Amino acid sequence: MARDLLDLLWRDDPRATAVGRRGPRSRHSTGEVVEQAIALADERGLAAVTIRSLADSLGMTTMSVYTHVNSRDDLLVLMVDLVNARMPEPVDRSHGWRAAVVDLAESNLSLLRTHPWVLDVDDPRTAIGPGTIAKYDRELHTFDGTGLDDVNRDAALTFVIGFARQAAARQVEHRRSAEFGADWEQVAGRLAGYLGDAHPLAQTVGRAAGEASGSPYDADAAWEFGLARVVAGLADEIENGQERPAG
Repeated sequence: MARDLLDLLWRDDPRATAVGRRGPRSRHSTGEVVEQAIALADERGLAAVTIRSLADSLGMTTMSVYTHVNSRDDLLVLMVDLVNARMPEPVDRSHGWRAAVVDLAESNLSLLRTHPWVLDVDDPRTAIGPGTIAKYDRELHTFDGTGLDDVNRDAALTFVIGFARQAAARQVEHRRSAEFGADWEQVAGRLAGYLGDAHPLAQTVGRAAGEASGSPYDADAAWEFGLARVVAGLADEIENGQERPAG
């Protein structure tokens, strides 16, 4: 069997060299197994990542995969930790916390667009991985110089990443909107015939938004609007929060 999850996550740390497995050397390293699992998820979605499919894609037996990971759940944690470890370093933070927040949000959105399956991994054990911890540490520095205490710094980071995750999930859900956009004008006209005078506000706003974007949903417009509100909300807390009386 493989090592426990903590040792697997920290397998490349020099302090983990004493923790090893007995038996013949595998044709593939644990890192290569995780890499292949990520490639499968990127290409075919998370449901396609099974121990059997992973073994087949690597030319291994199922039992050989289990010498690297104890379970599919452990494998998913290893996958998330690796993509977190590979996030690019932030831009120069000398331009102020607002620019740093925008970079933070955009980098997380980019990660989730590249690896949308990450949205489907809900396992608190990802927090113990070196890649995830390093990502967390880097991103906390987004709020350097803002005066936020430790608890509010963590809350602000959670707020921004939560927005990015929600936006990414919405974009995944509406990925087919671009394909639908070519038919939107015709569909919108027919839909108006069915609606008649019902739901006038929905019709007015929906028509304006649809005409502006050419589809029922404009991911870029929604992102820009929401991100501006996120920055404004943080500015209120950072710049005005300390001036409010306690109570």
